[in-house]
Amino acid sequence: MSRLDFTLVAAFAAFATTASAQAVDGPGPNLVIEVAGQANGTIVIDLLADVAPLHVAQITALASEGAYDNVVFHRVIDGFMAQTGDVSNGKAGGDLSAAGMGGSSKPDIPAEFTKDLSFQRGVVGMARAQDPNSANSQFFIMFAPGEFLDGQYTIVGNVVSGMDVVDAIKRGDGPNGEVTSNPDVMTKVTVQP
Repeated sequence: MSRLDFTLVAAFAAFATTASAQAVDGPGPNLVIEVAGQANGTIVIDLLADVAPLHVAQITALASEGAYDNVVFHRVIDGFMAQTGDVSNGKAGGDLSAAGMGGSSKPDIPAEFTKDLSFQRGVVGMARAQDPNSANSQFFIMFAPGEFLDGQYTIVGNVVSGMDVVDAIKRGDGPNGEVTSNPDVMTKVTVQP
């Protein structure tokens, strides 16, 4: 299990309750993700530049460079979340044995936690290692509420379209939700104002 995956799995294992959904709105920009595999379609994420400006700047820069294109959903836990964004080790068609351990050539981002928002269904957060200031390129989309993540992971956006596509993403069958064969892929990721 990778360093980025361990912290999130440990938090999930300690959590036993859920709560009602919460609306998260923001002015954008939007991250548009084309998904292929078991899930097929488009996911649109409203990025919250007013909440997490450093994280959103990094995500939009990586997307604009094409870094997220052909990156797999390497860890997917039913009832919890789908994680992707390892631009170093998570490219489809390559060796995925280290997927979840990498980031990008850009520096890690300091935490931008907020008390105003909570991890609910459709909320997008940044994966990180034990250090709260270690987020880089990986992110996860919540299938269900997970308030136990509040104040520990930076919220960067909210799915505004395509939650049905998120729900269809192939679940992991390996330890800690690792997708061991034929993971779903973000074939193209773009940014729209």
